[in-house]
Amino acid sequence: MSAALPSKLTDAPQNGLPRYELRTANHGPDNLELEVWQLPSPATPHIKTPLRIAGLAGRNLALVEHRVLRRLAKAGIQVSPAKGERGKHTLNEDLALNLGILFRVLAPMRSRANMRQVTEGIEAMGKEEAAYWLGMAMHRKYPRRVLMALRFLLIDPRSE
Repeated sequence: MSAALPSKLTDAPQNGLPRYELRTANHGPDNLELEVWQLPSPATPHIKTPLRIAGLAGRNLALVEHRVLRRLAKAGIQVSPAKGERGKHTLNEDLALNLGILFRVLAPMRSRANMRQVTEGIEAMGKEEAAYWLGMAMHRKYPRRVLMALRFLLIDPRSE
């Protein structure tokens, strides 16, 4: 006799990797909001409830939205919720780490030229480098200092 497994166990991924999710919300024309969340999984036993990694909306997202949507499309994710709707999409670890650090770094920025340089630098990062910077930004006592250091490294001072 075989007993049925609880749905909680059958829904869990069997690969032992962290799980990430992209949550989208459309608040109106040209007002998209994107958030990266880490979900509980066997690989991350310390996470009991979904943890918000980063989010971006408004003007700062509008400046890089075409790049982000292109990367999501390459991963097979089509983000097009109607006004007032919310969406959830599963992200692979590489894309989640890269988008997480991108959203955290860009959120307080104002200079379009600097935002472009930072975006290009983060897009060029490998998985390990993005994970390093995101971990530093999430788990340090003063995360804004870490994010500022990353901005300094990615912005070319000769461009100003």
